[in-house]
Amino acid sequence: MLPAPRSPRAWLLAARPATLPAAIAPVAVGVACAHAAGGFRAGPAAAAALGALLLQVAANFANDVFDFEKGADREDRIGPPRAVQSGLLSPRAMRWGLVAVLAAALAIGIYLTAVAGWPVVALGLAAIAAAVAYTGGPYPLGYHGLGDALVLLFFGFVAVCGTVFVQVGAVPWLAVAASVPVGALATAILVVNNLRDRAGDAVAGKRTLAVRLGARGARYEYALLVAAAYAVPLASAVLHRDIALAAPVVTAPWALRLVSEIGQRDGASLNPCLPATARLLLAHSILWAMGIAIAGVRG
Repeated sequence: MLPAPRSPRAWLLAARPATLPAAIAPVAVGVACAHAAGGFRAGPAAAAALGALLLQVAANFANDVFDFEKGADREDRIGPPRAVQSGLLSPRAMRWGLVAVLAAALAIGIYLTAVAGWPVVALGLAAIAAAVAYTGGPYPLGYHGLGDALVLLFFGFVAVCGTVFVQVGAVPWLAVAASVPVGALATAILVVNNLRDRAGDAVAGKRTLAVRLGARGARYEYALLVAAAYAVPLASAVLHRDIALAAPVVTAPWALRLVSEIGQRDGASLNPCLPATARLLLAHSILWAMGIAIAGVRG
C-alpha cells in the first residue's frame, strides 16, 4: 500500500532506501584504504559517509522528478512506485526537497574543504553536478547511454578515492585499484534497473545502455561487472600473497545466483534482483574493506 501523500513515508519512498548501500559501500572501502595508509580520521570519514548518502538521495530525488517530467515514469511503469508519478509528492515539492538535500551536502563539503583543502571543492561540485545531470538539464546523461560510466566513475573511483583523500591528503594506488569492484557492482545495480525498464525507456526516448545493447547485451554487461568485482580482490591476493584480500570471494555463490536469475528474468520479475544486487555490493565491500585493513597493504 502506498503511503499518504506528502507524508514522511512518501519522502522515504522517494529516497529509495534499497539504493543507499551504493553510497555506504565506497566509503567503507575508502576508510579501509586510509587505515592501511596509516591515516584514518574518524571525523572526515563520518562526514564522507554522510555526504555520500545525501548525494545518493539527491540523485534519487532528481531522477524521480525529471523522469516524470520527461515522460519516462508513466502509469504503466513496471518498477517500484515513484513519488511524483504516483502523486505522493508534487514536482515542486520534490524540487525543493532536492535543493534542501543538496544544501545539506554542500554544508558537509564546506567542512571537508576546511579539513582537506580546495581539491574537495572540485570533487564536491562535480558530484553535485553528476547527481542532477544524470536525468536533468539540457543533456541528461542517463538518457544518452552514459549513466553506466557515470556510476562507475562516481560510485567507484571518486567515492573511494575521495574518502581516502579527505583523511590522508593523497590518493594512493591502492585506493584506485580498490575502487574498481565497488564501482562495478554499483553499476550492476543500474544495469538491473535499466534492463527491467528498457521497453518503457525506449518509448520515452531514454536511450540507456540497456536500450542500446538490448536485453542480451545488458545481461552480458551485468556478468562482466560482477566478474570484475571478484577479479580485482583475487588478483590482489595473489600479488600481495595475502589470502585476506580474497575475502569477498565468500559472496561469489550469491553473485553467481544473481547472474543466473538475471539471465532468465525480465520485466517486473527483475524487481527483487535490484535490492539483492545492492545487498551484494554492501556485503562484498565490507569484506573487501576488512581484507584491505587486515592485510595492511600500502601504496
